[in-house]
Amino acid sequence: MTAAPGTDSAIVFSGIVPHPPIMVPEVGGDAVVSVQASIAAMAELTRRIIESGAETVVLISPHAPLDARAFVAYHSPKLSGDFANFRAPNTRVEFVVDEELLAAITEIAGRENYEVLDLENYQLDHGSAVPLYFLDRNGWRGRVVALGYSFLSDDDHLKFGNCIRSAAEGIGRPIAFVASGDLSHRLKPEAPAGYNTAAQRFDNEVVEAINNGSPEEIIAIDQDLRRLAGECGYRSMLVALGVSQKLPRACEVLSYEAPFGVGYLVAQLTNISAAARNDDGAIVTHEDFDPAIELPALARLAIETFVQTGEEIAVPEKASPLLSVRAACFVSIKTHTGDLRGCIGTVEPVKQNLGEELIANAINAASRDPRFDPVSIDELADLRYSVDILTEPEPATFADLDPKTYGVIVSDESETRRGLLLPDISGVETAEQQVGIAARKAGIPPETPLKLLRFRVDRYREKK
Repeated sequence: MTAAPGTDSAIVFSGIVPHPPIMVPEVGGDAVVSVQASIAAMAELTRRIIESGAETVVLISPHAPLDARAFVAYHSPKLSGDFANFRAPNTRVEFVVDEELLAAITEIAGRENYEVLDLENYQLDHGSAVPLYFLDRNGWRGRVVALGYSFLSDDDHLKFGNCIRSAAEGIGRPIAFVASGDLSHRLKPEAPAGYNTAAQRFDNEVVEAINNGSPEEIIAIDQDLRRLAGECGYRSMLVALGVSQKLPRACEVLSYEAPFGVGYLVAQLTNISAAARNDDGAIVTHEDFDPAIELPALARLAIETFVQTGEEIAVPEKASPLLSVRAACFVSIKTHTGDLRGCIGTVEPVKQNLGEELIANAINAASRDPRFDPVSIDELADLRYSVDILTEPEPATFADLDPKTYGVIVSDESETRRGLLLPDISGVETAEQQVGIAARKAGIPPETPLKLLRFRVDRYREKK
């Protein structure tokens, strides 16, 4: 197989990914709801790699056993790793190494006086294992070259990226390159590396450079700012920029979030496979695992099946990794004119995963909302669905509330009565209105002292 049509390079895709183990559902447990945007973006990035036709993924990590003067490469017949250090020893990844490409990278780098040291029989570090976990779980099947960067100069990392591109071109097979690295580790006072007020500026500059289609601006980021940020992905990004030099740009930030004070970026730099584009050159993506489509569609399927047959569906086998996390959610049913027809949810997860939670809440919204009669077969064609995924509630004062941004949970001091109102409800403009409605739903008398919790939601509405 030769390079992608219309290009002179075998590099058909390049991107940037984060690597927090907490993203892996078997590691993160309930906490993965806080990184669901990154999880969904990793599914999207994997789809694009698959669509690009890449036969090998070259990945570079900051957490391999690094050498000050040389780059490193994991070199075993099969590359494998687990998450035993993160309390999930049975969760593993395993890929076959692309021996031919690794040999070519080593040879061409050697011509430029860069040594690539073999890491024989090493387990993959988490900076490699986390991205490969999502590639595997989202259906990519191919070979891997897993590298680690060095402590050489920034310019050396750019040139090493050039070596990888040259090696790929020499092999002549389609190759994808993935730079693994988190951005600032100092974005919040509770962040693992402490807090620095300048740290967010580093992340903003990286994200803006990609959004502006000028990723080379990352090279010019102030090095003092970089050190203040406490990042671990800068050199990985430099190698990716070296790989991508002279290639058509297709820059896009798929996701950026920092729920724990560390910046997680999923981004595309290049994607030059004709198979991944439409006639206008825009990226075409399958909608199978788009949360905005998949979650409401699953609610619809659950309700229509239950109303028509009385049976509860199972979570589809081929489903987004988002549905494997454990999270609370609400399912809302409305008519095509916008009238509420049912809404049931959970404040805390009660099922094994979000898929099961969503299906149960959808069926309950259609059949057990005390405000409405059960949904009938004749109504199904007229209904629209939305799914709200809740973050973990946090204690709040009245001043902390914002009904457009936060939902609220109101309880009396004994917590025997509790009411909830989702955010961004039509007609609810003030915190006073929001708390009042939630309190009335709970049957809490006026003037009763209240306890307040607030939460955010990710809302996925069915398209009309």
